[in-house]
Amino acid sequence: MSQERVFEQSIQINAPATVVERCIAERDLMHRWLNPALRCDPVGEWNTEIGSRSRFIIQIPLLQPTLESVVVEREPGLIVWEFEGFFKGRDRWECQPLAEGTRLVNRFEFQIPNPLVNWGFNTFAAGWTQQDMQAQLRRLKLVAQSLQGLGGRG
Repeated sequence: MSQERVFEQSIQINAPATVVERCIAERDLMHRWLNPALRCDPVGEWNTEIGSRSRFIIQIPLLQPTLESVVVEREPGLIVWEFEGFFKGRDRWECQPLAEGTRLVNRFEFQIPNPLVNWGFNTFAAGWTQQDMQAQLRRLKLVAQSLQGLGGRG
């Protein structure tokens, strides 16, 4: 088994935690900030309650690697997806209310069981993945702040 890795990023967003959480929990808003090469499809009806299932698909021609995920923790301001596929781990999204706005923390904990995939990830994709996580948070911030500009409605 490969060693567990942790990538953690955070960003301050000038919008209430409830608005930021909507950007994570509502699929149409999620697709406004996700990497365009990443698609999230529900298994059944979309929701983010415990036990809800979805597939995160990297849209690479021919391959389309997929992570099967299930919501394993859910509280106001917190969603944790556990996934299995070419990665095994958890993707945690936590909205921390501040005096003004919200601090959003995204913690991606994972292992890559296949040694060849692990080597490829470490060689080619680890740095890109961290940069992409930062870019996603910046895009999410723009979406949340634009909703806040509409009085929190989207």
